Amino acid sequence: MTDAILPGFEPKPDPALDEVADALLRMDPSGTRWANVIRHTYDMIYNGAETGRYRWGDLAKTEKTHFGTLFEINAQREFEFADGSGDPDDPLDRGLDYNIAGHDVDAKWSQDDGRWMLPPEVFGKLALVATGSDPKSEFSVGLVRVRPEFLTTRSKGNRDQKSWLSAFGRQQVRWLWRHAPMPENVLLRLPQSSITHILDSKSGAERVARLFLEAEGLLIHRSTVATVARQLDHQKRARGNGGARDLVRPDGYLIMSGAYHSDVAATLGVPVPSRAEYVAARVVPSSDGQGALLEGRLWRLAVAGEASILPAPLLPDEEKRRTRRSGESRA
Repeated sequence: MTDAILPGFEPKPDPALDEVADALLRMDPSGTRWANVIRHTYDMIYNGAETGRYRWGDLAKTEKTHFGTLFEINAQREFEFADGSGDPDDPLDRGLDYNIAGHDVDAKWSQDDGRWMLPPEVFGKLALVATGSDPKSEFSVGLVRVRPEFLTTRSKGNRDQKSWLSAFGRQQVRWLWRHAPMPENVLLRLPQSSITHILDSKSGAERVARLFLEAEGLLIHRSTVATVARQLDHQKRARGNGGARDLVRPDGYLIMSGAYHSDVAATLGVPVPSRAEYVAARVVPSSDGQGALLEGRLWRLAVAGEASILPAPLLPDEEKRRTRRSGESRA
């Protein structure tokens, strides 16, 4: 596809856009914080703990429309952006969504890449444009100066006088993160037969246990656990004391939390979870001097078809709690 062109267009230096871009990259060089903001916004709009939903297509039209507002709020909370200050010489200019590096910036989300709705008050101003795909586990965030020559012609029935970026205008977006990865919604990755098996239990702990078995070796976000558990204390269903961890241990499975067990996951060679994620793995005793030291012996990943001859060991924090309880009972 050839690039769209605009006869007579002359690019202009935009120091304000440069300063905002530099500030955003300093705040989040890797894009991880933006990825988490967008993951969190999807999870908020699904509200899986109460509704069981985990797909964009499950949402009502009004909920889809509300996504942009939640994205704006969550980004402001994460990065502590100041409110837009407006033009002090114009009493009608109350400012845009944010003030970043001393410049007002409007936040725009579109689930459809490139279809950001731009009202007249943002014309000539800076816009932070964002989009994402939950099935692809990716997001994009960029900046654009909303110049008139970048916009489509307004339709006659458009009472709000909102415009969109033209094909040429979309080429003028300065992408800070383009098709960058965000935490995966693992329920969208599993086959429907696995989803049916996971949900086919009246027990929240059993559903969560099945989730970890079906998604062995994959990073599982805590929001996914909440969606499957459908209980107020949903994260307890992933732990011991009658939770999923106890249910899968006899078959040799560990359920590791990024908050406590990232070092164990790294030693075993499985994906290392963030503080908001879990990962499950089946382990067996190691005889080659390599592996994770748990309960006084070394353990390694089991290979496909290898029998689990022993239950999985307790993880370090579980072992400490058991030792503490044992000491208290003797006292």
